[in-house]
Amino acid sequence: MAATTSLLSSFFMHMGAAKPSANFLSIQPLDNLKLGSFGGLESSKKSKLLHKCDGFLCRVAQVERAPSFSVGQKFQLDDVIEAQQFDRDTLSAIFEVARNMEDIERSQILKGYLMATLFYEPSTRTRLSFESAMKRLGGEVLTTENAREFSSAAKGETLEDTIRTVEGYSDIIVMRHFESGAAKRAAVTAGIPVINAGDGPGEHPTQALLDVYTIEREIGKLDGIKVGLVGDLANGRTVRSLAYLLAKYKDVKIYFVSPEVVKMKDDIKYYLTSKGVEWEESGDLMEVASKCDVVYQTRIQKERFGERFDLYEAARGKYIVNQDVLNVMQEHAVVMHPLPRLDEITVDVDGDPRAAYFRQAKNGLYIRMALLKVLLLGW
Repeated sequence: MAATTSLLSSFFMHMGAAKPSANFLSIQPLDNLKLGSFGGLESSKKSKLLHKCDGFLCRVAQVERAPSFSVGQKFQLDDVIEAQQFDRDTLSAIFEVARNMEDIERSQILKGYLMATLFYEPSTRTRLSFESAMKRLGGEVLTTENAREFSSAAKGETLEDTIRTVEGYSDIIVMRHFESGAAKRAAVTAGIPVINAGDGPGEHPTQALLDVYTIEREIGKLDGIKVGLVGDLANGRTVRSLAYLLAKYKDVKIYFVSPEVVKMKDDIKYYLTSKGVEWEESGDLMEVASKCDVVYQTRIQKERFGERFDLYEAARGKYIVNQDVLNVMQEHAVVMHPLPRLDEITVDVDGDPRAAYFRQAKNGLYIRMALLKVLLLGW
């Protein structure tokens, strides 16, 4: 507690504000928050963004209990672009906000804010969960469901020009793109927060956040777990981002189970090794499932194979989670999937309490509510 108070004092002195009282900051159900303000936030994106907030630069909560995480510049988020940008403390802080979001049916804390969703690839869960999150917090949504075909991109407009235009209409941009690295380009261009909702075969950081949040909620811990990543590991951006986040935790072991043509790429393996994370490639799903706390299944992504239908057919259907797999899994273990699924998890698995993928999808709403709150209003 003394360390937390010291950090808070240092933070407010740096910002030029008065020293807070001991019960100043915490995370509570947001409908009950009383909002105050302080100035001096040195963030180009925040300063451009928060001028709309009734004249004050940042909002903070008057509360009754101390936070379980420290508050300082390390927690400032301008964008959500890749999983590597988060450390353990920041993850814990986001998860605490998300847990409070679970209690919120409707709020008006983002009233007056507009979120633009630019989706250049198809999406159901990600787009709708972001839009639901924004509306549940009182904000409004501007949306393009298929920006690749039904936007000026079809006329040859550059991504940078699109971002410069859209930021003039909105306060935050959520973007899915078919090119790896597109989210970074958008974030460099924009003067408002950008959230990467998936960039080709690159990353999907908000999916990884909800995945880790789900693992913690289902298993009860993140240190010392064994996770089997199954399916299309070469093209699956979700497994790449999840591997990056799992590397933040202690004594984690990751198993890679995939057809030969879609094995996990070397850059992830090198990263895990550099962080001291044990990993192993296996062709035996049954053996891996018997050892793991989490079996994370993914679909073989047909859209990433281009004209090589022969390779797709060779990979499809090789690893399927069914009742036989459930029979060897431990009682506390769970099956997860980023969805959509095809035939890689049989429907009879759905009724097993270890099938966590629909609970996982619901958790995406709370994580995205938390991110919108933090990016637009601060902690």
